[in-house]
Amino acid sequence: MAEKLALLGPPEPPHDCPICPRLVAYREENKAKEPTWFNGAAPSFGDPQARLLVVGLAPGRMGANRTGRPFTGDFAGVLLYETLIKFGFARGRYEARPDDGLELIDCMITNAVRCAPPANKPLPAEETACRPFLTARMAALPRLKAIVTLGDVSRKNVLKALGAKASSVPSGHGVEADVGPYRLFNSYHCSQYNQNTRVLTPEMFEDVFQAARAYIDA
Repeated sequence: MAEKLALLGPPEPPHDCPICPRLVAYREENKAKEPTWFNGAAPSFGDPQARLLVVGLAPGRMGANRTGRPFTGDFAGVLLYETLIKFGFARGRYEARPDDGLELIDCMITNAVRCAPPANKPLPAEETACRPFLTARMAALPRLKAIVTLGDVSRKNVLKALGAKASSVPSGHGVEADVGPYRLFNSYHCSQYNQNTRVLTPEMFEDVFQAARAYIDA
């Protein structure tokens, strides 16, 4: 396993990752405006022995780009962390800041793209450039059994990171499929837009994590 991980490279990029010029320029722009923010490649957060991995798309400017913790400080994080607490994947109280003491249990959260993109939309080339970190992140979790993908872009990136075709698992909320040694559970993204328009309800979101919990505990 150690040799395999060495070949894959590190599961986490450096804070000032230089790979994607557009994302670097956006990072520097944010750093100039808000020098006290995290302004870097957001690291994964959670239990290194996790059986569940939650994969988002990319850090939000006001979320992980500001706080340094995935889904922390933006609208999407409230539903995500409250749901993780409800199903025993987190302990404590989510207060939208990285020092709130919240602890993930048997769960880790990461993003397909680690640096905040303009307008929350990474380019396909940026997804490709960042994918080795996602592949290595999954491989570095020795007990990983289930992956929840938040949104269609996350689903495609996870599939590609596992060496599968992006079309090998259909899109859609609640879709489940086995890919290699893992069970994938796809959800609509818990973005503010999806919640406000009721494309995604709390009940729909909870159904996905209930299914993931039942699977890893079976």
